[in-house]
Amino acid sequence: MMLKCFKSYDVRGRVGEDLDAEICRRIGRAFAEVMDPGSVVLGRDIRSTSEEFQTALAQGLLESGVDVIDIGLCGTEEVYFATDHFGAGGGLMVTASHNPIDYNGIKLVERGARPIPPEGGFSEIRDRVAAGIAAPEGPRGTLRRETARPAYVERVLSFITPDLLRGRKILVNAGNGCAGPTFDAIAKALAGKGADITFERLHHQPDGSFPNGIPNPLLPENRPVTADAVRASGADFGVAWDGDFDRCFFFDETGAFIDGEYLVGLLAEAFLGTHPGAKIVHDPRVMWNTRETVTALGGEPVVSLTGHAHVKATMRRVDAIYGGEMSAHHYFRDFMYCDSGMIPWLLVAEHLCRTGKPLSELIGTARARFPSSGEINFRVTDAAAAMESIETALVGEGCEIDRLDGVSLDFGDWRLNLRRSSTEPMLRLNVEARNDRALLERKTAEITGMIRAFEA
Repeated sequence: MMLKCFKSYDVRGRVGEDLDAEICRRIGRAFAEVMDPGSVVLGRDIRSTSEEFQTALAQGLLESGVDVIDIGLCGTEEVYFATDHFGAGGGLMVTASHNPIDYNGIKLVERGARPIPPEGGFSEIRDRVAAGIAAPEGPRGTLRRETARPAYVERVLSFITPDLLRGRKILVNAGNGCAGPTFDAIAKALAGKGADITFERLHHQPDGSFPNGIPNPLLPENRPVTADAVRASGADFGVAWDGDFDRCFFFDETGAFIDGEYLVGLLAEAFLGTHPGAKIVHDPRVMWNTRETVTALGGEPVVSLTGHAHVKATMRRVDAIYGGEMSAHHYFRDFMYCDSGMIPWLLVAEHLCRTGKPLSELIGTARARFPSSGEINFRVTDAAAAMESIETALVGEGCEIDRLDGVSLDFGDWRLNLRRSSTEPMLRLNVEARNDRALLERKTAEITGMIRAFEA
């Protein structure tokens, strides 16, 4: 059986073509056999097929003697939390996050909300599903419905001092995904702990038909609705989430979108203010602002391969308090080293209240000192040949070469990172510079021209 729905770390595909209820049931059976979890937490997003797929997963697990803890409609990070909170042997979240409306998928973790190694348990699960191998049926597992949300809210709020949050207005855009109910629980608990924050809610109700479009604020064409609402409401900043709210995106009080790498630096600054000398993990695509911010504040920056499994593993290895990627994934040691889309906005709100500065000012200095291109994607005929050609053309200018993740070339006043996609014939380019936007734009245009020669 050919399975296109198994990706590098998760399951994702077009409903009815790549993924259906029977495949989900088989995934449940295979997860039970490979992971031997004893009990598993199940959650789902708001997509029209998510409840059906969750039921099928539960069926496969129950048939294999695994106890199922159903936490219902939630965000991915709530499955992470509940897996740890209930001491379950694994967690499965039915979600396609920001993918098109005809997609769905599954995110999988093992005990303690740890990622399942791609070349270990995950590949074994994939191979068993593809071969139609199921665990032998024995005593049936039990199904119970639980909520971990009150405990989850307490954990999220433990990252801040709630009564410091005063006199601010925040615009939140749930995009009709899963974020609304969870956000409301957090907001209610905040008020009960002395916070005085006004919230403006946009597209707040979960709706699997996505009447306002798929929630993916990383796409430039999806940003104006949040930006306009921030300006219209006079909010101090805006937050928009993707479908399962494991990523959050920020807009300052002028409505300007804040690129992810600058948020990593800001959150690092917030943590180092209360945890001097802490280690901060970052990805290598755009990193100068983060590294210089962390070093200047007495912290220790640690670079990691891109991707959640790599960042989490690096954080555990060095005992980092926080890790961030420019793709808007933010990871926290005291949240099982997992990513959260709710903790960041709370930290930003507290940081604004502590400093008394607007978000545009806090970010503006970093953006001017270290302008960046943002990630630019190219579909090419031969990614390896394109990378080799560009490296050959540029190394003669004199640079430091780093091959940790793709190839990074550091010329002192500007730097690039060029990476191949693991699933598509794509090249991903990031360029950054020091105090010189004109240089950034010139070099970005130069390298873009080189890559275009290899475009499909």
